[in-house]
Amino acid sequence: MSDNHYASAYADQTVLVTGGAGAIGSNLSRALAQAGAQVIILDNLSSAERWNVPSLPGILFVQGDVRDEVQLKRVFFERPAIVFHLAAFFANQNSVDHPETDLEVNGLGTLRLLEYAVLGGVGRFIYASSGCSIYGSSAPLPLTEAFMSMHLSSPYQITKMLGELYCNFFHNHYGLPVVKPRFFNSYGPGEVPGQYRNVIPNFIYWAMKGLPLPITGTGEETRDFTYVGDIVDGLLRAGVLESAVGQEFNLASGRETRIIDLAHMVNEATGNQAGIRFAQRRQWDTKSRLLASIDKARELVGYEPATSFEQGLGRTIQWFHDNWDRITAAARFGPGVSAAVREFAPSAGPTP
Repeated sequence: MSDNHYASAYADQTVLVTGGAGAIGSNLSRALAQAGAQVIILDNLSSAERWNVPSLPGILFVQGDVRDEVQLKRVFFERPAIVFHLAAFFANQNSVDHPETDLEVNGLGTLRLLEYAVLGGVGRFIYASSGCSIYGSSAPLPLTEAFMSMHLSSPYQITKMLGELYCNFFHNHYGLPVVKPRFFNSYGPGEVPGQYRNVIPNFIYWAMKGLPLPITGTGEETRDFTYVGDIVDGLLRAGVLESAVGQEFNLASGRETRIIDLAHMVNEATGNQAGIRFAQRRQWDTKSRLLASIDKARELVGYEPATSFEQGLGRTIQWFHDNWDRITAAARFGPGVSAAVREFAPSAGPTP
């Protein structure tokens, strides 16, 4: 789909993006605004930063929680035609540490948004699901949408599946046009590092501080890292194409990358001489390999990832350089994580 098609589809549309201050949400909101949409961002800034919200005409930022009905009434008063529900209590380890909050945000929050979407006559509800959650640890590779597991390893995985099930109910019972794209290991500009964040921003952050990169496991584990720009492209397609309605499909790169290779690439790109260190695998981390099939997304919406991993990693590192002071001020690591990393730090290492 061309940019002109996006512009014609989203121009003058009112679009609600929950979690719009996060990495995917901020990039999506920017693309929507540039296409002529009126964008409402709802984000409680629990895992994102206000400075990450694009400063563009046509973007309204509302600081609020998806569980707060006062804030939901506020944003639905604007009569959004399309809802991108990206807000979530992220991610696996966070949900293990705080399972009740995970259920409240990812379960009750999603349910309330669906209820308001029906009451408000929303024309399309796009729910950000998780391919890392739905398929469990024993699914055959590449992961296809026809497989799902009842044996999940974290509350986050359970509640992301719960969100899909609620979407199915609202689609079948109320006729709400829902779409369920499943994300795989998203990375790119906009994601601030932290204790509960993804491996790529954390690796870049530690490397730029001259610290060894901790690998939990053997390093032979693989993930299907997907550049945020490609996910945004898939979401924009999901928001306008009728072929997507009622469907779930993977948004991924369709490529495996070993974690140890990622660590070496980050160290080389940042000039980090501290190397790597190995740590114990986390109990919930039961997947040794991840590789998604993107055939269904190709067929339904013409999705085709356009960014190589090397290109995406380079753009992400550049974003870190450009925003280093803000990132270091915002990075959230618990004392145990920080101490564990510092313990292996060399006596002197490169800094940005």
